Amino acid sequence: MNEPTHTPTAHDTTALEVHRPVPLVPVQPVGVPSVASVILPDGRVVTGYAVASAQPEPDTAKPAVSRTAVNVALGGVGFLAVCGGLFLLTAFITVLTALVTQLVILAAVIFGGWIAAQVFGRSGHRGGTTVHIRKAVIKRSHFHG
Repeated sequence: MNEPTHTPTAHDTTALEVHRPVPLVPVQPVGVPSVASVILPDGRVVTGYAVASAQPEPDTAKPAVSRTAVNVALGGVGFLAVCGGLFLLTAFITVLTALVTQLVILAAVIFGGWIAAQVFGRSGHRGGTTVHIRKAVIKRSHFHG
């Protein structure tokens, strides 16, 4: 079946025949590769699949902006978003600290004023504590008042 029909001569360079294999199971002819037979000068036949020459891939147009530049730009946008959030967080903490400080000062002023009103306010008698001193006689470690 794969026998060549052409007998080569010593100077014959067209000893290349292409055979198509016949599959046992019906297959789409698109998927069947072509088989090549080469007759060597000494009469031997070499049969195998034809290998298409490697063609370089077409040059794809490079994008106007490199992927690295896009990644750097997106990273910068993300960094700015994080910085904005951190700025808002520190501003909130600063305002909260100032509010707590003002409340503590207000409580100290009110409480201190209440204490001062209690100490220095008029409550019916003038002056401080009145102490009555009497003559006391102490005999043999006994107090007689």
